[in-house]
Amino acid sequence: MDGSDLRRALRMAASAGGWRAGRSAWRRERTDARDLPKRGPERARVPGAARDAEPGPGGGTVHFARSSLRVLVAVGGAVFCGWDDAGPEPSYALAGTLPEPDVRAVLEPDKDGWRVVSERVTVVVSRHGAVEIRTPGGLLLRRELPPRWWDPAEPRDGRAVRWVQRSETPADARTYGLGGRAVGPRLPAGHYRLWNTDPDGSFGPGDDPLYITMPVQLVVADAGCHLVFHDSTWDGRVTLRDGEVGAGSGHDRPGGCELRMEGGPLRYWVIAGTPARVLAGWTALTGRPALPPRWALGHQHSRWGFGSDEEVRRVASGYRERGLPLSVLHLDIDHFDSHRVFTVDRRRFPNLPLLAADLARDGVRLVSIVDPAVRALPGVAVYDSGTAHDAFVRDAREREVRGVVWPGESAFPDFTDPRVRRWWGGLYAERLAQGFAGVWHDMNEPVSFAAFGEPTLPRSARHALEGRGGDHREAHNVYGLSMARAGYEGLRELRPEQRPFLFSRSGWAGMQRYGGTWSGDVETGWAGLRASLALVLGLGLCGVPYSGPDVGGFTGSPSPELYLRWFQLGAYLPFFRTHSAITAGRREPWEFGPEVLEHARAALAERTRLMPYLETLSHIAHRTGAPYVRPLWWNSPGDRALRECGDAFLLGDALLVAPVLEEGAVRRLVRLPRGRWYDTATGAAYRGPGQIVLDAPLGRVPVLARAGSLLPVVGPDGEVELEVWAPRKDRTGGGVVVTGDPEGWGKPRVERFLTRWADGEVVVERDGGRGKKAKQRGGPVGYRVRVRGTGEPTADG
Repeated sequence: MDGSDLRRALRMAASAGGWRAGRSAWRRERTDARDLPKRGPERARVPGAARDAEPGPGGGTVHFARSSLRVLVAVGGAVFCGWDDAGPEPSYALAGTLPEPDVRAVLEPDKDGWRVVSERVTVVVSRHGAVEIRTPGGLLLRRELPPRWWDPAEPRDGRAVRWVQRSETPADARTYGLGGRAVGPRLPAGHYRLWNTDPDGSFGPGDDPLYITMPVQLVVADAGCHLVFHDSTWDGRVTLRDGEVGAGSGHDRPGGCELRMEGGPLRYWVIAGTPARVLAGWTALTGRPALPPRWALGHQHSRWGFGSDEEVRRVASGYRERGLPLSVLHLDIDHFDSHRVFTVDRRRFPNLPLLAADLARDGVRLVSIVDPAVRALPGVAVYDSGTAHDAFVRDAREREVRGVVWPGESAFPDFTDPRVRRWWGGLYAERLAQGFAGVWHDMNEPVSFAAFGEPTLPRSARHALEGRGGDHREAHNVYGLSMARAGYEGLRELRPEQRPFLFSRSGWAGMQRYGGTWSGDVETGWAGLRASLALVLGLGLCGVPYSGPDVGGFTGSPSPELYLRWFQLGAYLPFFRTHSAITAGRREPWEFGPEVLEHARAALAERTRLMPYLETLSHIAHRTGAPYVRPLWWNSPGDRALRECGDAFLLGDALLVAPVLEEGAVRRLVRLPRGRWYDTATGAAYRGPGQIVLDAPLGRVPVLARAGSLLPVVGPDGEVELEVWAPRKDRTGGGVVVTGDPEGWGKPRVERFLTRWADGEVVVERDGGRGKKAKQRGGPVGYRVRVRGTGEPTADG
């Protein structure tokens, strides 16, 4: 028991729930002590010297004295490396069929080993097991040193093979990703655990790990960008080391990474290229992001503790009476009967379908929380059904594993069993019958309250793992991912004409194909505000583009200024939701005074105006994997200064948003990528790269538009129009507009436009069509066009 365990135990000791959590923790400890394999003698192993090589389609296999390495270059350029005969499958991350091998890539002898040359990358394997990933021009992107394993001395004793993989990256390289982290988006040197964890209460920048951990790193260097994914679901630890660029004639010290895993295969994928190409390749491999319904891009409001039908109606009326747009209201666990999933407290919510219908008439949808824990009590319908389907996780002695969550003593469905996923997915029919339009998964790390130790299931708990069998050490990190799959597939079957709306607190690599996520219980404070942005940016670079924080923070009562600055940030993020704990202050904009209300109204108006642009970005993310919210270096990965910048972001390619993250700030420093940028509030033009200082009064945050960009917005008449930011006189610009079925599966309409100067005016034309002056309506453009920012730069960045 460490210090945090002691504090947690003392905090819980005074309550009945605390005693239950303590009893559950002791039970977990006893179960693992009995059923986990005992630690025993191990033998260290390295690959040894190479013996021979065996070419094959897309690469081949190199045989070493004590291992073998399979190298495969797929069509599209993704590289797979698997040690000890590990293949790409089975994998929870990969979607659909594996990419075909690139038959042009062949394993061939090299001066110190072997190499595989492809169009986008060269793989070099040394005679002692080091693997280098290089650009076609020979620049080093990554060097994986020979791995080391620790094999059990008795191979049949059930213990896993531990391993460590060390790597080197260029001295100037910066690392991003590893799932949802509270620091960043550039990950500083240090240790990062790979074990999905509820941080017990709220979290801030110093807390690690959090709800979503992924062995996914996006590395950016002068030599180029690459993503590396180590496909093992086991507990692990990543240690990052920054490199040092030599001054003058000094030598560079490479950056480094050490990955230690408690089990699972040693296999990894590497995808190299521009950031856009890397994310396209990654989501082609693991699944394109789910496309949210259009209404999910609007403002959403939630609270743990609405308490009753009347309270929900009061909040909805508050938005309506004040003329504030609202798209969704969320119901938390307090609408359940005794916190039991797939139930309704009929005393406080006597007619949920009527409530949902009344809200829908005003354009507001209801979304329901869904937790995985099922009250383990005979007579509870979901528990009885799950017992009949043999759906719950069991221990090594075939006894049902119990934990303690909100409803009390609970059982946990085994979502790694396809049969259980089908059963669970069918339960969402009850949610649809109550009028809910979508669901959010919570507590699915999974959480079992514990007075000490890890608040989750015993590591020895048994799981189906798609028929392979195994325990919670392997299943833990994919529990939330598998639950998301169960919910998504269930909703698709129950309501096939509509796209499911689902987001999940926990997940793993590939979770984007089922929906999005949110920050979880971020602490209320300026540090929590900054962590919110780091999470969204980091998750986007791991392939999860739809996410956002609890606006205002989950705990406590934000000051009016903090609430407003958080609200202004949220207005430019994909998932825009206010939410708070039952013990925290209110989060409705009118609760913070008339000045905040009017500024929040302006932020909501801008969100509404940008809805066509956000819809376009959602389709782009679905088609290519490119996140809505992108780091400033997205189009300029060679700019070292931009790699360090985590306090601003690009919204698509057109806009640069610089939120205010410091108390009392009314001006802020903004670092610009290369090109011309227009201040959207003043029209002033600036030239990047460089830094500028912009006004950031309480009523708005700095937003700049890229010269030459074109984005669809809602005009004053409520119709979609094209907002064009003038290109430089010697350049052209353009943009894309994507519209589609707001909720269904219809094929979207994609329109591309070009912008240029002609006869002293900015002309907009369809890509490949005839030009039409922007000041005119209709014609070949088909939209009203408004041109802004025709002035020359007034300052250099």
